[in-house]
Amino acid sequence: MRAARMIIAALAALALAACTPFPEKKADGRVDEPLPATTTPVLSLPPRPEEIPLDDVDPCAVLSAEQRVALSLDNAPSAYVETSFGNAKACTMRSNISGNVVRLALVTVEGVGVWLSENAQVEATETTISGFPALTVRTPGMDNVCNVEVDVAEGQFLDVLFRDGGNETAAKQDTLCQGAQRVAEAAVAGLRQRR
Repeated sequence: MRAARMIIAALAALALAACTPFPEKKADGRVDEPLPATTTPVLSLPPRPEEIPLDDVDPCAVLSAEQRVALSLDNAPSAYVETSFGNAKACTMRSNISGNVVRLALVTVEGVGVWLSENAQVEATETTISGFPALTVRTPGMDNVCNVEVDVAEGQFLDVLFRDGGNETAAKQDTLCQGAQRVAEAAVAGLRQRR
């Protein structure tokens, strides 16, 4: 009986060894060891100071006429639906003064964390907009645009896109990101006033 147990244990050990991959030897006798697993640190956004639900908000009414003047957005706002954000209500505004274009999208189908997923394939850096956690998002290969994503409510976020509207001298992306942050600050102020 003891011999049978020893044979079973030996067979189990051999089966386990057969399933464990061994590094292959190279022609020069070296062995490539597997690389250690690495993980990308995930940003953890701080809590929101309050909830500002976006469900019943008109995106073209977020910025007042005075705010649009202060931001040099002198063309009339134009509403549309942004299909890439789950049919989010959106509004675009253009500046004849600077040549830049602003788009506000009120995303109500997912939270700002979507930008932190490795599937997003963007460079997201943490920032704060009027006390709300936010992300400045740069998309590799798209130097003429910058987004600021503001976490305004559970499962909802304000998307602010700021892009060069085809100026003769293209704006630097850092300048576009500063513009997106200014618009995001004004938009959050506008959302708070509408409550």
